[in-house]
Amino acid sequence: MKLVWTLVFALIFPLTLGATEGVEQDATEMAAEEIAPNPDEELLFLDAREIDVRDFIWTRRLIVVMADTPDDPQFTRQLDALRERDMEFVARDAVVIFDAHPADRSPLRQVLRPRGFMTAIIDKDGEVKARRPAVRSGRELMAVIDRFPTRRQEMLERLPSGR
Repeated sequence: MKLVWTLVFALIFPLTLGATEGVEQDATEMAAEEIAPNPDEELLFLDAREIDVRDFIWTRRLIVVMADTPDDPQFTRQLDALRERDMEFVARDAVVIFDAHPADRSPLRQVLRPRGFMTAIIDKDGEVKARRPAVRSGRELMAVIDRFPTRRQEMLERLPSGR
């Protein structure tokens, strides 16, 4: 009987050690996830100088806000309008990319070539769908996004009863 208990403990004890190691590893991974923002939970505001737009193709819509200086009142108002409705943009798989430093010549600025202030929306397929030289409300931007064919398809897939 002692032999049976010894075998049972020998088999169970290493499994419990492995389980605690996994818990410690999961805790470390969770701590790393807390440091990096989750684009599915909060609206990301990213500097155009630090990102590659190609990383977002087929995963996120880009709302690009550009100005000649970070002190431009239109630039500030546009970012505030996006922050006011941040969770609605998250639901639309959007990420905000801003660029207020024309001297740095980011790749996105070279492609879009803004003259002063500009707001542009790039759909998941990488195509510029809308661009305006004026501030747009969050509601207007969402209405533009909701007219995209890819967004309409997503809405039908998420809520099939809407057909």
